[in-house]
Amino acid sequence: MPKKFLIRVPASTANLGPGFDALGAALSLHLVLTATLTPKVATTITYTGPTPCSTVPLHPFLNMITRTAIYLATAHNTTLPRMALHIANPIPLGRGLGSSGAAVVGGLVLANLACGLGLDKARLLDHCIAFEGHPDNVAASLFGGAVAGLMVRDVRQVHVDLCKWESDVEELAAADAEGAGPVPPVPALEAGPIGLHVRVPVSEAIRCVVVVPRFELSTKLARSVLPETYSRPDVVFNLSRTAVLVAALGAATPNPVIIREAMRDRVHQYYRRSLVPGMSDVLEMADVEGLLGVCVSGSGPTAIAFATAGFEEIGAKMRTIFGKAVGADGEGSTAGGSRQDP
Repeated sequence: MPKKFLIRVPASTANLGPGFDALGAALSLHLVLTATLTPKVATTITYTGPTPCSTVPLHPFLNMITRTAIYLATAHNTTLPRMALHIANPIPLGRGLGSSGAAVVGGLVLANLACGLGLDKARLLDHCIAFEGHPDNVAASLFGGAVAGLMVRDVRQVHVDLCKWESDVEELAAADAEGAGPVPPVPALEAGPIGLHVRVPVSEAIRCVVVVPRFELSTKLARSVLPETYSRPDVVFNLSRTAVLVAALGAATPNPVIIREAMRDRVHQYYRRSLVPGMSDVLEMADVEGLLGVCVSGSGPTAIAFATAGFEEIGAKMRTIFGKAVGADGEGSTAGGSRQDP
């Protein structure tokens, strides 16, 4: 078995327009894990990235990457090997760019390699969904490219149980314990897949412009503003636009009129835009050459524009709109759609 592993996991954007919890795409910004097995030395974790080191947990039971890896190892009746793990993570946390999804994917891939489990990506996706509760971000980070995902089975109780397991594991960190920790809940994978995905073809002409406001927005808060039920017209509104958007993104010559209308939404963006000053105006942008459409990335606060030209101008206008809004400012970068597998 190799003693050193290099793992690259792309950031992701999800909930694309009307595709709530269903559509995602990998971006050319990567979490990079470098792991060297150290059988005779306790596990160590080091970190580099824009998030202050003092706020990134470096204990194996507290760090999301190693905790996820410990879960997969324990679920397969083995122990995650001791290692020196370096985490290089340029993905901003809590900004709607799939930071937690990338961490979960990275941890599962790490355990799969370090423990020699031999799991294929379809099985890894099931474990990812058990942690995240939805397939869009994790499928994009695991498989690369643009994806559409669905849930075959309800794993909400497993997700709740996993959160409890994570809490129990965190308590072990206070005692500086080492090892597998308590046995985690494992979804009944023998009953069939939890989630399925397909690649969504995207025109080579399309690039993404990402603008990240300088504040975090928790997924929990962003989900709390969503209603429990939706009207039939709103459901039909989103279903029709999701179908059209998936087809329109793959056209050799993307149609801005079709894509802009197809990126409208009444399920999540409609309710979440009030959480991000300036977002309503950003979503309505239409007068920039090359712009196809704008949507909230993940649960926000990041906005992502799809475009074929004028990338700098689009980014500048988005930053200006955010900057004029009270309490919001944005820093932007252009990112092409990544098709690299972790």
